[in-house]
Amino acid sequence: MKTAVPCYYHLDVEVSPERVGQVSRILAARLRHWNLENLVVPVRSGAELLLRAIDEHATDKHASIEMWWNGQHLITAVGDDDRDLRPDQDLRACLARIAAISDGWGCCASETGSKIIWFSQRARAGERVPLVPTAPAPSLRHVRQVPRDTPAAALAARAAGVPRAVLEGAR
Repeated sequence: MKTAVPCYYHLDVEVSPERVGQVSRILAARLRHWNLENLVVPVRSGAELLLRAIDEHATDKHASIEMWWNGQHLITAVGDDDRDLRPDQDLRACLARIAAISDGWGCCASETGSKIIWFSQRARAGERVPLVPTAPAPSLRHVRQVPRDTPAAALAARAAGVPRAVLEGAR
């Protein structure tokens, strides 16, 4: 169903209200390219939540978005460079919604002092369609009656080209 080839995507963006929708469509297109259509809605929702929170609360509007696909999980990370934006205070409502729509999430600091908020989505198997057994189609149109008047060995010899006189003399 899903390809197990690891995939990675990175996007740097200057966050503004009009760019949030555009970035969301870019992420959806990348997921469709990776054949992960069933993850488009939760990833778009999570990314939009984080980008809108950055637009609303942050003074530095630069953000980096990364997606990693490992064959089982898709991890989406949004990092911003604003040191004053605190996840425990400013982003509490946003993080609660992220926790509700994702399989896992977290927040960590980077080497530069910025923060990275990530969430993961597990790839689920597609809907299963039950197999319906089909009735076998008859393959013979003419049927021989059983028991046969002629023994099977005589029929086989006749098919091989042995003359009938030889067969009758063998009896």
